Amino acid sequence: MSIEAGLQRYEKVNEMIKEELQKKNKVTVKDVNGQRYIGCALDAGKVIEIYGTPGNDMACYLNGGRVEVFGNCQDAVGNTMNGGEIIVHGHSGDAMGYGMRDGNIFIKDNVACRGGIHMKEFENMKPVLVIGQNAGSFLGEYMAGGTIVLLGLGLKRGEKLFGTHCASGMHGGKIFVRGSFPKENLSPNIKVLNLSEEDKKELNGYVKKYCKYFGADYDMIMNKPFKKLVPATSRPYANLYTAN
Repeated sequence: MSIEAGLQRYEKVNEMIKEELQKKNKVTVKDVNGQRYIGCALDAGKVIEIYGTPGNDMACYLNGGRVEVFGNCQDAVGNTMNGGEIIVHGHSGDAMGYGMRDGNIFIKDNVACRGGIHMKEFENMKPVLVIGQNAGSFLGEYMAGGTIVLLGLGLKRGEKLFGTHCASGMHGGKIFVRGSFPKENLSPNIKVLNLSEEDKKELNGYVKKYCKYFGADYDMIMNKPFKKLVPATSRPYANLYTAN
């Protein structure tokens, strides 16, 4: 049995999902048309499969569960998620992974503006955002921890890997970028480094998972070199408002 969202209000759809998940661990929701908050605070061991286009804040506060979308997403997917996994077989709107604190997000195609903004990590909580194509402006803005992987797959002529102000205010974490990228769009407080052996091992795991989920060619992806973007300082705005 699956839930038909259709044109029902988001409150009703989420109530039906909640009722089904009390009886079993997996539920399928079809014909989704922008309903918000699907999978909000979903606990570990619970799975939601979504067909259609979920609305804002899908899987916000995700608490260990798994949400897979066979379509595109709107804004703030994975907002402040605490753990678990989100897989999107399409593209995503703004603020993907806003403030995410743990868990993994895999996006087959592109992410709009402010992907990974305010990502953070603490001890063993290390969030990961993997993007298959490219990202809009302010990728990794104010990033304090975690990892973003930007693969640049299927870019058309003239398309850039990321938009303006990439990593603006970034003071922690790292961004792996594949192939050439627009250095003029990179914030001045960022260092560009070669990957260490430890970096390569970590990246390898993320790319293999991406290929598994979306049927991509691992050898083709790894055939291009990667660079690592990291903050040059933990206080990028130390002297912006007052001498310090």
